[in-house]
Amino acid sequence: MSINTLELHRKVEAAIEEAERNTSAEVRVHLEEKCTEDPLDRASFIFEKLEMHKTAARNGVLIYVAFDDRKLAIIGDVGIHIHVAQDTWETIKNHMTHDFSLGNHAEGLCRAVASVGEQLKHYFPFHKDDRNELSNSVSTHSY
Repeated sequence: MSINTLELHRKVEAAIEEAERNTSAEVRVHLEEKCTEDPLDRASFIFEKLEMHKTAARNGVLIYVAFDDRKLAIIGDVGIHIHVAQDTWETIKNHMTHDFSLGNHAEGLCRAVASVGEQLKHYFPFHKDDRNELSNSVSTHSY
């Protein structure tokens, strides 16, 4: 990667915080080096491990990236899939893949987070009494 890990995490976490200012939904990012299975299956497993299904409105979205294996996935909880079409995630993934191919890893992830936030604010607008149900920190834990 062309950016150090600490700086990447800082930028992505700031992007998550910004995206969540406009939506009651929750966005998480999980980064790994390797993925030996289908990235959607892996993302589903990570989603469960991060307990993203425990939000009140079932409105969590996970952006999963395995950099070395060049695999990624975006998945949303059941509350999200009622509103957001799968091709929306595909479009965001395509933009992220393009940014990554140019070596713009942090920018690609931040743009993806912002795009997810833009989609979510239409269906899950921010409310004054909203609380942050999930951590904004980038997940890298090995499961």
